[in-house]
Amino acid sequence: MYPKQRKITGYVNNGEGFKKGWKSFFVMTFDKDIKKYGTWENKNNTVLPDSVTAEGQGYGAYLEFKAGETVQVKVASSYISAEQAELNLVNELGGDKNLEQTKKKAAAVWNKSLNKIQVEGGSLADKETFYSCFFRASLFSRKFYEIGKDGMPYYFSPYDGQVHEGYMFTDTGFWDTFRAQFPLNTLMQPTMHGQYMQAILDAQVQCGWLPSWSFPSEAGSMIGNHAISLFTDAWVKGIRTFDPKAALKAYLHESTNKGPWGPANGRDGWKEYAQLGFVPYPKYREATAKTLEYAYDDFCGYQLAKVTGNEFYADIFKRQMYNYKNVYDPSTTFMRGRDAEGKWAPNFDPFEWGGPFTEGNAWHWQWSVFQDVQGLINMMGGNKNFTSKLDAVFTSPNTVNVGNYGGMIHEMTEMVMANMGQYAHGNQPTQHMVYLYNYANEPWKAQFHSREIMNKLYDATENGYPGDEDQGQTSSWYVLSALGLYSVTPGTGEYVFGSPMFKKMTINLENGKKFVIEAPLNSNENVYISSASLNGQNYNQNFITHSDLIKGGVLKLEMNAKPNKSRGIANEDKPFSLTKMD
Repeated sequence: MYPKQRKITGYVNNGEGFKKGWKSFFVMTFDKDIKKYGTWENKNNTVLPDSVTAEGQGYGAYLEFKAGETVQVKVASSYISAEQAELNLVNELGGDKNLEQTKKKAAAVWNKSLNKIQVEGGSLADKETFYSCFFRASLFSRKFYEIGKDGMPYYFSPYDGQVHEGYMFTDTGFWDTFRAQFPLNTLMQPTMHGQYMQAILDAQVQCGWLPSWSFPSEAGSMIGNHAISLFTDAWVKGIRTFDPKAALKAYLHESTNKGPWGPANGRDGWKEYAQLGFVPYPKYREATAKTLEYAYDDFCGYQLAKVTGNEFYADIFKRQMYNYKNVYDPSTTFMRGRDAEGKWAPNFDPFEWGGPFTEGNAWHWQWSVFQDVQGLINMMGGNKNFTSKLDAVFTSPNTVNVGNYGGMIHEMTEMVMANMGQYAHGNQPTQHMVYLYNYANEPWKAQFHSREIMNKLYDATENGYPGDEDQGQTSSWYVLSALGLYSVTPGTGEYVFGSPMFKKMTINLENGKKFVIEAPLNSNENVYISSASLNGQNYNQNFITHSDLIKGGVLKLEMNAKPNKSRGIANEDKPFSLTKMD
């Protein structure tokens, strides 16, 4: 404590998720003289007036100012050093005279950020919802680096406890965010996204494993090995700030080993998955969900290897990217749990949560074949059977069998409250589902349902959110969907069409170009795309590529209250699938 300088410095180390010995350094400065001061400790309840130093568990400091005085305090912190905390204070708050000035500067930063997408022609409520979601989507992932005296980034690594040069990010779980949050970043924050990709590889070197769920170090939570989805999606979109061979090597290690903590630290059940073509249940919990997501991740490994000319890794991963077929039971037309002998788990109930599934049931996990929707369609008996099953998700009763959860978890409650049958938008496994109509000759249903979900489940009030934020994923779903787009298969560079929320949306790209989505007749009734043009040319496809978006241009959509059932149903109009259309 430095009373004459109106300053306190110190550190704490009472957090979870760090390597042993970490310290969060802080500095606090005050704009008024300190009248009295001292330290205290809470074990023996002792107070030491005029004391300026204290260290150990349960210690703290107290200050007293002139009675009735308004005091401004500036606070900054650092995971690197006390000196860096002081530098952060100067860099971030040094010129600010008061809190109102800081608030004004912060508002300007956010206004600039949110102006990267300008929406026009909707209601005030719709605009408030859009920018609320865009704001929340922009909060993640969090920067975990600091700027040194030389103006260069460096960071304390929560993975190895050392200080390294470069960028680091944290507070995200890839199981949630590979679906929309990171694809949105590739479009709106490509420079940051490129920094993030190298940071993932740096974390792997420091930790020994690719991150899957960091807060701030690796916890291995949830399922899948989705760092490879981020790498592949970045690469195919032209964000090439990392060594793809290093990424593939790291992913191979991830997919052929099990790490010491959490189901997604390495690959749970990897040996059986490689030998049997699926993860056996009940030997491994959530085994069917793991099989489905491993198969998608293996597609991403194959895709990155293929586009970078690495046949060695392409040959490895292409063997497993169709493994989703091994957990589909044609007798029930659902994905199911299967034991090591190949027998289906008994007493099947598609409404039962848990067991072979993660935070969901068979209705939800039926659709997690991101990489090969056409293959799933074929396996289910063709387009009509496929779309009928999609329809049934919304028309089935809002029934919950809690299964081995033993009681209602919040994801179940959120599904019931949404009252949209078995559609559970409050959690990730079904969030891409409505866009699958684009693959099966009924794209107008994707347009209808995406708008209905936006209108029914989102608004800008304290109650206007359908479930967890989940590190920006649920907000990113809205932002992309409000643009009329969604990233069903990250790693392909495609965005699938839905129905835009506004009459005009301008994306101000980081490269200085603008991509404009115009839908002048858009309204609550006119949710269907009757025709489209891209830069003045007729456009029948039900998807658009990232490369077309970042060139800038105009996508014009003619909206109508009645669906055009002949548009976008030719094979060449459908989005990517590993299995080719007949």
